[in-house]
Amino acid sequence: MKNKINVAIQVLPWSKTKGSYELVDVAIELIQKSGLIYRVCPFETVVEGHFDEVMELVKGIQEAVLASGADEMIINMKIQTRNNQDVFIDDKMNKYN
Repeated sequence: MKNKINVAIQVLPWSKTKGSYELVDVAIELIQKSGLIYRVCPFETVVEGHFDEVMELVKGIQEAVLASGADEMIINMKIQTRNNQDVFIDDKMNKYN
């Protein structure tokens, strides 16, 4: 896939010893450091990028959250893509800024 896509990523960690917000913060920190365009929302974070780089980010999130103390986790994703056209977060969000 050559076009940019939007992926909504929801991380639902579970741990006997860590708070879920603390573990979600690990995921958000990775997203912030990724260099990709993103929007943090109350229930998920939307990331804009090429398919392979976003999926690599999701893999990194899974590894980092588990390494930070999650006993298990669910990652829910929603993917928006277009045929031969980029998908931009700003196209959906600019009117609200």
